[in-house]
Amino acid sequence: MPPVKWLMHWHPSPGATLNSQILAEACGCAESLGGSKDGRWKTSIFFYRAMTRDGAGGPAVQQHPDLPRELLGVALHERPGLYFSIVRAQRLVLQADAAFPQVMEKLQSYRIRVALNFEGFQYQLGDFCLRIGKCVPNNSEALRGIMMEVEYYPLTSIEKSKAVMEDFFDIWQETVAKKSLPGQFIHVDSNFSEYGLSDQYSFQHTAVQYATCLQQLMAAVTVRG
Repeated sequence: MPPVKWLMHWHPSPGATLNSQILAEACGCAESLGGSKDGRWKTSIFFYRAMTRDGAGGPAVQQHPDLPRELLGVALHERPGLYFSIVRAQRLVLQADAAFPQVMEKLQSYRIRVALNFEGFQYQLGDFCLRIGKCVPNNSEALRGIMMEVEYYPLTSIEKSKAVMEDFFDIWQETVAKKSLPGQFIHVDSNFSEYGLSDQYSFQHTAVQYATCLQQLMAAVTVRG
């Protein structure tokens, strides 16, 4: 069972632009707290849209009405052999084999519309692991967001770890504030119970958090736009 994890995203101040310097400063904060760099990491998210089929000489026909129009696929860095699918409208999170995307392609039921990568550096800091990275489209370096994972190794209970995670987040915010950067990291709680997930943390919890984090990043992009 994986340890509890929080995802946080960078929320720019009004009128501020996103840039790689903020990412570098955040990595500097991890090191100033005593974090030691421990390699790189990468998690990928895919937006699937239901494909329409052309009838014989007729207009395009939508798939079976019971099938969701959109799916979110998540390939987590810590579980390369697994793939997670999220149907946000029905609050479903499903675990599948890593070959799931190839199956989807062969069935021609869904098509990938957007692929995004979350990637960066990992830091070990006592009982914590920090992963700080950028969100960029696949095959592009266009910055779409900055986010971080905070993992607390000793605990797997979300409720029992809450106070520890909140304390760490406060320390992190104080450290970042000293840099006088135009914005701050924000943690948005995911409603795990809506997805039928328990208090014991799992990889499905991480997948749901990435869906929540992505929504926040896209909303921030829309506001800046």
